[in-house]
Amino acid sequence: MAALFDTHAHYDDSRFDGDRDAVLKRLPSEGIGLIVNPGCDEVSSRTAVSMAEKYPYIYAAVGIHPEHADGADPEALGRIRTLAENPRVKASGEIGLDYYYDDGPDRQVQKAAFCSQLEIARDLGLPVIVHDRQAHGDCMELVRRFAGLRGVCHCYSGSLEDARTYVKLGWYLSFTGVITYKNAAKAPDIIRWMPMDRIMIETDSPYLAPVPHRGKRNDSSLVRFVAEKIAEIRGMDAEEVARITMENGKRFFEID
Repeated sequence: MAALFDTHAHYDDSRFDGDRDAVLKRLPSEGIGLIVNPGCDEVSSRTAVSMAEKYPYIYAAVGIHPEHADGADPEALGRIRTLAENPRVKASGEIGLDYYYDDGPDRQVQKAAFCSQLEIARDLGLPVIVHDRQAHGDCMELVRRFAGLRGVCHCYSGSLEDARTYVKLGWYLSFTGVITYKNAAKAPDIIRWMPMDRIMIETDSPYLAPVPHRGKRNDSSLVRFVAEKIAEIRGMDAEEVARITMENGKRFFEID
């Protein structure tokens, strides 16, 4: 298969503490051409930048995840903005809204953190990597305020109707190993409808390992199962899906 682009993986996660360098060093030999590692807070964003500076095939995104929105004060956002000016940083992310947990940050706090980071991305000319978990309406409303901003809905879980709207806005949708699960009811229809030039693939490592590795620690070598599932759904060759999603990712993140 052609080289693959895992557009979303968290190698700063503690589950890689025992063998991080070994995993990252072997990925090119397993068909991985490029990776984007998004931060979820200030610490992980700094780590993402450090890894991107060490490995030529890894790029970083920096941001404050909605789960950490309570920490998105002006000073922290200023430091995130400074990190975002590093040439190895290709996006603002992972940012967005998460209404899944009742004990998560207040929704208004999340919205404020999200909007502040959308503004940073717009100011710096960066695309955004958006986390939207059970917050589809509010996420769409805030995104619409930033016309012209490039973005991707990571691990897309919304409706076909919302997918159509995002594509009209010029956005991309990214899919994970979740599309290989039996309960992924909406994904096939969305993937069949999607313009191929707006699809990206990801692992969200170490989470969401695809079938047949579900429940295990995920890593970028398994993104091929996502490409293969998209190929199956669309009646395409997996090699072609790998090639197109690589081109899409490079175009979106402006990687030569």
